[in-house]
Amino acid sequence: MLANWRTAPLDPKLRAALGFLEKLTLAPTEVRPADLAPLRAAGVSDEAVEDAIQACVLFNIYDRLADAMKWYLPGADGYTASGRSLMKRGYRL
Repeated sequence: MLANWRTAPLDPKLRAALGFLEKLTLAPTEVRPADLAPLRAAGVSDEAVEDAIQACVLFNIYDRLADAMKWYLPGADGYTASGRSLMKRGYRL
C-alpha cells in the first residue's frame, strides 16, 4: 500500500477515502461536493468521511509544524514500530 495505494489490494471504501484525502491535501481549494461521489458510491458513511477529514487535517497540521519547527521525527524503523503498536492497541487517549 505504501508503494502505490491505487493498485494495492484495499477495501473499496479505503481506496475512495484515500483518493479524496489526497485531493484535500494537495489541492484543497479544488475540492467540491462532487468529490464525495466516489466515497458515497463505495458506501462510506458521512461519519466516516468526517472522521477521515479530521484525521487528515491533524496530520497535515502536525507535518507542517514539524517542518517549520524542525522537530525530531523517527526514521522508517521508528514509524514501523509505532505502526505495529497502534495495530495491537489502537488509538486511545
